[in-house]
Amino acid sequence: MTTVAIIDYGMGNLRSVAKAIEYVAPGHTVDVTADPARVAAADRVVFPGQGAMPDCMRELDLRGLRPAVLDAAASKPFLGICIGLQMLFEHSNEGDVPGLGVFAGEVTRFRDEDMRGADGARLKVPHMGWNEVLQRQSHPLWAGIPDGERFYFVHSYHVQPAEAALVAAETAYGIRFTSAVARANIFAVQFHPEKSAQSGLRLLANFIHWTP
Repeated sequence: MTTVAIIDYGMGNLRSVAKAIEYVAPGHTVDVTADPARVAAADRVVFPGQGAMPDCMRELDLRGLRPAVLDAAASKPFLGICIGLQMLFEHSNEGDVPGLGVFAGEVTRFRDEDMRGADGARLKVPHMGWNEVLQRQSHPLWAGIPDGERFYFVHSYHVQPAEAALVAAETAYGIRFTSAVARANIFAVQFHPEKSAQSGLRLLANFIHWTP
């Protein structure tokens, strides 16, 4: 039996993430925790979140979770979701706040001038709803998921990795933006797999069985 820690730093509803992982990982322990020691003891770590980047970084530090997150990102299967993707980067333009610096690059807001669809219609920010995810590298977490499958998004900011090799998927919304990154033991996505029906559950199941 393995333990999957879901990091709770007070931002976002973690219940849907926990329930989805419990569904795809019967027999495994799913631990929603704000305890750095329990994060350190877990076999796999999920780093989700919703909200504004400055608030997320502040709450992470207030709970003393930064070292545990950095250690997990360096040492065990690690899945970032939504803000849990953005926080891995060096800096966010949302509040001009530094991130964790695991990856080089910026988090930036969708520019109003780019927010036009193929038909010229105005696109709303935040980007909210179902959209295609175009796979840019082969990865075990894409197993059984067709290229171009649709996942559920809610965000106004997106990551701009400094290294093209990090990009695991892109999505078109006015521009093509990075919707997933991967390196070594880390896989992180801008969309919400826990809200993305069968393909989201398949990605979570792939994470549970992934051996980087």
